[in-house]
Amino acid sequence: MITRTHGRLMRYLEPDAWIVNSDREKPTPESIWCALAGGSITDEVLDWPADLFALTYVILERSEAFRFALSPPPGRVWPSKRFPRWADLIAEAGRQWGVWVDDKNSAFPGLLADEWNVFCDRAGMPLDELAEGSDWRMCEALLTLHAIADEACAGLGVTLDGSDGRACIYRAHGRELLARTGSLARISTHRLRVLPKVGTRPDGASLRSLSRYACVLDRGVNVRWHKVPVRRNGRAPGARHANLLLLPWPLRVRESDFRPLDGSVQQLSKDAFGFFEFVPLESLDLDLVERLIQASRDEVDSVDVVLLPECAVEEAEVPALEALLERHGVTMLVTGVRQRSPQPGRLRGNWVHIGVNPKLERGACARDSSGEPWFHIRQNKHHRWSLDERQVLQYHLGGALHPHIRWWEATDVPRRAIQFLELGDEMTFVSLVCEDLAQIDDVAEVIRSVGPTVVYTPLLDGPQLSSRWAGRYASVLADDPGSAVLTLTSYGMVRRSRPQGRDSSPVIALCKSPGRGFREIPLESGAEGVLLTVCGDRATRRSLDGRYPVDNMTQYFDVAVYQVRASKAASPPSAAGSKTATDRVLEGDDLTILTGWAQALAEALTYAPRCVKSLLGDASGDTPWRARLGIPEPSLQLDDALHFLEQAVLSATANPPTWEAVHTICSEPRQAECELQTFVRRVLRLAIERIRARQELDCSDPGELSRLQTFGRN
Repeated sequence: MITRTHGRLMRYLEPDAWIVNSDREKPTPESIWCALAGGSITDEVLDWPADLFALTYVILERSEAFRFALSPPPGRVWPSKRFPRWADLIAEAGRQWGVWVDDKNSAFPGLLADEWNVFCDRAGMPLDELAEGSDWRMCEALLTLHAIADEACAGLGVTLDGSDGRACIYRAHGRELLARTGSLARISTHRLRVLPKVGTRPDGASLRSLSRYACVLDRGVNVRWHKVPVRRNGRAPGARHANLLLLPWPLRVRESDFRPLDGSVQQLSKDAFGFFEFVPLESLDLDLVERLIQASRDEVDSVDVVLLPECAVEEAEVPALEALLERHGVTMLVTGVRQRSPQPGRLRGNWVHIGVNPKLERGACARDSSGEPWFHIRQNKHHRWSLDERQVLQYHLGGALHPHIRWWEATDVPRRAIQFLELGDEMTFVSLVCEDLAQIDDVAEVIRSVGPTVVYTPLLDGPQLSSRWAGRYASVLADDPGSAVLTLTSYGMVRRSRPQGRDSSPVIALCKSPGRGFREIPLESGAEGVLLTVCGDRATRRSLDGRYPVDNMTQYFDVAVYQVRASKAASPPSAAGSKTATDRVLEGDDLTILTGWAQALAEALTYAPRCVKSLLGDASGDTPWRARLGIPEPSLQLDDALHFLEQAVLSATANPPTWEAVHTICSEPRQAECELQTFVRRVLRLAIERIRARQELDCSDPGELSRLQTFGRN
C-alpha cells in the first residue's frame, strides 16, 4: 500500500506567484513544483505515470542531480548496491504500475511506493543540498522514480510490442490524452508537456539521455501527435521498405518568378529591406507526374510516397494531385505549398502539406481506389527566407531584386507548432521547412527531445551538397538525436545557383542517416525525378541511468537510388479516378484516437485476450475515465467508429476472441456496410498485422512471447 505522506491538492498558483529566489526562502522540490505545476506534491501524482515523470524531470533538471547517474559523489555508487538487480526491478515496477493505473485491485509496485515515500519525506529540502548530493538517499529515490515513470510511459505514444498486455487499457487512455492535448501528462500544456520519445542518442550525456520513452518540454511550442496506421502489407522483411519518388520541381525557375512586393521597400538607417513573392509561371504538370509514376513502377513494385520541395505546388492544385496519386496506389504526398494572398493586406502562407491516402496501405492495388478524401496535416513554416546581396548574385536574380536591398519572403509567420506523424510501419515523421532546419531555437529542442525517425526538409535552395548549410544541420540531427534527415530542393533553383568561380552542381537532394555517411542525390540529364528506396531495421534504445539497452525501435536508411525518366504517354484515367468524392470518414484527431484504440485492441488480442471486453467498454463514450483526465467525450463520428470497432471484435466466434478470428473478419469483404465500417475494419486489420509482423521479425526467443501471453491471461 502507498503511505499517504501529503494531502490532496490544496492550492493553485500562477507560475510567477511563488517567489523562490530570495535568500530567506531557498527553492525546494516542493516549491519548484508548486510554482510550475500549480499544486502541491501529493499522492495524486501516482495516479498517472507521466505526471511523476514530469515531476522528477523538473527536479533533476533544476538541481542538476541527473549528473549523478554518470558521476556519483565520492564514496557513492549508481545504481545503488541495495538493488543488485536494479534494472530488472525498474522494468517490473513500470509494468506493474501500468496495470495498477486502471485496476486498483492489482498489486502496486513496492519499489515505487518505497522510493516515493523517501522523496516525499525530503521534498522540503533545499535544492542546493540535492545539487551537492549530500542526501544520497534522496538522489537514489529521485533517479529511481524517474526511471520507473519512464518505463511506465513505454507504449503510450509510439506503439511497442512485447509489453504487458494487461496495461493495454492504460496505454489506450494515454494515447487519447496525447491526441487531445498534445501531452501525455494531465498537467496543463500552458505549463509544460510530456511527449513520447522515439529515438535515443547512443552516446548522450545530458538529462535527455536519462530516459528512453518520454521527454519533457516547456510551454513554448505547440505540439500535435498524429497516428495513421499506414504500412506495407505482409510480414516479410521486405515489408519494412518504402519507395519515395522525389520530384525536384519546379524544374525551371525564371528570374521573373521572384517578384518584389509593391511598395514594400523601406529604409532603416543604412539598411534597406523589402519583401518578395515566389510565383512560378508554370503550373503543376499532372501529366508528367503520372508518366513519372508509371516509369517508376516499371522499376519497383509500388510508389509509396511522393515528395516535392518548398513552394512546389499551389494550394488549389493539391486535390487534383492527390486524385492522380490515388489512381496509382500512392499512399502519401508530402509537398511544399505556396498560397496566393488570401485577401488584400494579408500575407500568403508557406507550409508543408502532408496528405494520406485513406486506403492506408502501401503497395495497395490502384483499382481499389474509392475516391475517399485524403487525410491532411499542415506543418507551417516558422522562419522567413532572407535574400542578401550574396544570394541575389548567386541565384542571378539582380534584374528582379536589387542586390543592395535585403529581401524578405512575404509570408505569414504563424505561431510555432510541430506536427509529428506516427506511421504504422514504426516510423515517426516530422517536417521542417527550409530555414526551420537551421534555426537553433525551441523547435529544434523539441526535435532533439523526441528523436523522430525521419526529418524531411523541403527547400527552395541551391545544390544539396554535404558541405553546405543544409548538410551541416542534417548532420547535427543525425548525430543528436539520431534521426534520418532528407532534404530536397528545386532543380530550377539548383540550375540558377552559380556562385562566382564555382561550377554548377545537379545535386537536388541529400540524405543523412545515423551512423552512415552522406548520400548526395543528383538529377541526371534527361531525368525529371529520382526514386529513393529506404529500409528499416531494428535499432537499440539506451538510457544513461543504468537500465539495459533494448532493441525495440526502428531506424530507416537509404539503400537505392534510381533516376526516373518519364514514360512517353500516360495511360487513360481508370474508372476509380472518376468516382465522386465523398465526405471524409473521420476528421482531425479522431483518426489518431481510433488508431490508438485499434493498437490497444491488437495488443490485447495478442497478449491478454481476457482484457478485450474491458478495453471495449472504456472505448465507448460516457465513461468516467475521460473526465478524470480532463478530455472531452468522443464526437458523434468517432463514437460511431468506436462502436464499429467493438462490432468487429465481438463478431468473432471465439470466446475470448482471438487475433486470428478478428483478423479474418476484418479481411473479408462485406456488402451493405457504410464507408466508416469498412474503414474501421481496415484500421484494425492493419494494427493486428503490424504487431504480428513485428513478432515474426523480432521475437528471437519464442519463450518470451509465451511468457507475455501467460502473464496477460493470469
